[in-house]
Amino acid sequence: MTPTPKYYIVKRLAGNCEILPLAEPSQKIAQIEQNSTIVEKWGPYDSAEDAIARRIGLIRAGKCQPTKF
Repeated sequence: MTPTPKYYIVKRLAGNCEILPLAEPSQKIAQIEQNSTIVEKWGPYDSAEDAIARRIGLIRAGKCQPTKF
């Protein structure tokens, strides 16, 4: 049985936020915290929909910049 992924929102140095699905949160959280391009993180969230809704809230609150394509 595979573990269901947890979702984290991470803020990069450029100010934009990304949603990262982590299947093995205990091992990957340490990698996120050691990554020098990540300024801040929020989560875990149980579904991608929850993470997307939270990311929208962070953008509206001015904590993240929307991704530019």
